[in-house]
Formats: sequence, structure tokens, C-alpha cells
Amino acid sequence: MNRILIGISGGSGSGKTTFLRQLKERIPHAELALVSQDNYYKPQEVQHRDENGWVNYDLPTGINREKFVQDMNMLLAGKPIEFLEYNFNNPAWEPEKVRIEPARIIVMEGLFVFHFNEIFERLNHKIYLNAPEDLRLQRRIDRDLRERGYPEHEVRYQWNNHVRPAEKEFLEPYISKCDFIIDSTKSFDNELRSLSQTLGYQ
Repeated sequence: MNRILIGISGGSGSGKTTFLRQLKERIPHAELALVSQDNYYKPQEVQHRDENGWVNYDLPTGINREKFVQDMNMLLAGKPIEFLEYNFNNPAWEPEKVRIEPARIIVMEGLFVFHFNEIFERLNHKIYLNAPEDLRLQRRIDRDLRERGYPEHEVRYQWNNHVRPAEKEFLEPYISKCDFIIDSTKSFDNELRSLSQTLGYQ
């Protein structure tokens, strides 16, 4: 089978989750394998801490890069992968084992999928989601409060000291090399239609 590897990235709050949900609606379930970087974070106790003692999750070293790349290669070779879902260090969230079957279309999603050259060099299509910084920050504040219970001052600290520096160093240099640059403040319909046609769907 001729498999197609797609990389999807964008800064925090750029609309990746919404775009992926709409993409999944256009591709038959059995033909899509989605691998999210979120599930490859190393344990909190080995994460880097900044000068104020805050854990910085926005560094490439915080990801189990070897496993992330290995699983991509397994899917490309037609083999299933398994891992424990990431629970965002929430003790009330019991992580479950996830199994992903190989498919014709494989999507690698996350902040560092372009920065990890073992992934970048194999991508058939590169997609970047974008939105104004102030909008992305507000989306992050709303999401982290709703889903993770983080107060706004913590979110703003992480944004200024971890999130934006990481985006500037590990993501934004690759924007010019992307095939699709998508403005998430608008409808995704045109871009999704174009991508679907490129992948062989109407």
C-alpha cells in the first residue's frame, strides 16, 4: 500500500483540534491513523524546570522522540502501535491503552513534528494552522481553565516564558516550507476540500 504521511502543526490555540476533527469527517475511519504528540510526553519528574521551578512542557526534550518516531515508522510499515494515553498529570484521569491500526493516511500532529527531522523528511504534506497571537492566548486561557483547571495567571506565565519562546524557535522557522498555511479564524472548508482532493477524496 502506498501510504501518505501528513504533518500538522501550529502554535498553541491555533485550531489544530478543530481542523483535525473536520478532516476526520472527510476521510473514512479505516483509512486514517492519527498520532498526536501529546501522548508522548515523558513523565513530569524528568521534565525540565525553568529558573523559577516551573515545569516547561514546551521543549523537544520533553517528548519521547524515539518512541514518537518509532511509532510513525511502524505505521508506515503497516504495523499497529500501542501506547498509554497522556493524562496531563491529572491524578483523577486514569490513562487508557490506545491502539492505532495502520492506514493509508497517517497524520502526525504536534508542535515538534516539523522540528524532528526524522519526521519532517518523510512528510508528503505539511500543514500549518495559524491565528493571531492574542486570540490564541485567549483560547489557551479558556481551554486550560475548562479542561485542566489552570488559573489564568499560570497560563499567562507559561505562555510568556515557555509557549511563545518554543513556537519561535522550534516551529515558526518551518512555516515557509509548509504546503498548506491555514488561517483558523476563517472556515476550513476551502482548505479541507483542496486537501481531500489531493488525497483522492471528493
